[in-house]
Amino acid sequence: MLPPEAMTRLTPKLAQVTEQVLFGDLWQRSELPARDRSLITVAALIALNRSEQLPFHLDLAVKNGVTHGELSEVITHLAFYAGWPAAATALTRFAALDPQ
Repeated sequence: MLPPEAMTRLTPKLAQVTEQVLFGDLWQRSELPARDRSLITVAALIALNRSEQLPFHLDLAVKNGVTHGELSEVITHLAFYAGWPAAATALTRFAALDPQ
């Protein structure tokens, strides 16, 4: 995933809407806690095989209170719903996460 300054330099409008709409509005809505949003986002990224985005969102999930055990369970659960290769790819990204 590109660092934020690279996104700002290369695609300034995308950086703006990411900051203002995605993280400034959608992630701040009170209808779902950030912890739940993180679980949903990680699950969607695994299911859609968007592994490049996973490291950022796995780390964010931990910061939002999701445990490593819960992330492990999400990956295991999705092996049967999103496919074994998607789960195996997610496991590779999960293994690189700081164990804290």
